[in-house]
Amino acid sequence: MNTIRALIVDDEKPGRERLRRLLSRDARIELAGCCAGGVEALDLVRGAEEAGDPVRLMFLDVQMPEVDGFAVIAALVQRSAAERMPAIVFVTAHDEYALRAFEAHAIDYLLKPFSDERFQASLDRAIRHVRAGHAHELLTQMQTLLGSVGQTHSGEDAAPSASRGRTALDRIVLKGPNRVRLLPVEQISWIEADGMYVKLHTRDGGVHLHRGLLGTFDSSLDPRCFVRIHRSAIVNIDVVNELRQDAHGDYIAVLRDQTEVRVGRRFPARLQARLGQSL
Repeated sequence: MNTIRALIVDDEKPGRERLRRLLSRDARIELAGCCAGGVEALDLVRGAEEAGDPVRLMFLDVQMPEVDGFAVIAALVQRSAAERMPAIVFVTAHDEYALRAFEAHAIDYLLKPFSDERFQASLDRAIRHVRAGHAHELLTQMQTLLGSVGQTHSGEDAAPSASRGRTALDRIVLKGPNRVRLLPVEQISWIEADGMYVKLHTRDGGVHLHRGLLGTFDSSLDPRCFVRIHRSAIVNIDVVNELRQDAHGDYIAVLRDQTEVRVGRRFPARLQARLGQSL
């Protein structure tokens, strides 16, 4: 029987290497590549389709800088015909409670750290799905998944999209007992990822828990005001007083209320692009 071409997408090298070793043991699998990010993965998938040898199975990390797993799925759903949609197995460090929100829509997920036995069960399940030819069903599931988590990515490169002609969010709906509050985005100092939720930190010191993904806000807020500076944080540039460097040369954004938000090592370029100046 023909082998199934599989792709690994994980921004952490140890994670990629472990998946590569596990997949190399299975004669049913042909490894199409190992990618450290979403853009690289989408380019590889596109090239494989054009070459007539498509990727059929993808082990996809959820939390990655710049282009996260949901953005990758959004791009795949937009550009792929049903028969070319790869099966998706999520590889994530999210806790199990959060994962239940989308377990029914994915082929499977691997919760880090996972055992070899858990990996094998996931791989067997994915291979059965691919060989059964459930591509159209998979495409529908992925579309449902994107809607269920509030995903709004739709661009070719899944970069922040509020500047692509789409109106940026100016209010956030906060649902509470017997009322719905409309929070103006200019009142937000910074946004912190918290599993399948975000914490909205406001200028008056308040904190509001809101169901949604940080990637959704990254693509929906006005990029002139809000900048993602970490895989887990977006800041309002208007409340950033200064950037300090620690002993390792990494930056820390200090806000007006003296809150310190670390700048991820892969994110200074976003700050530089917003400021139009080098740090």
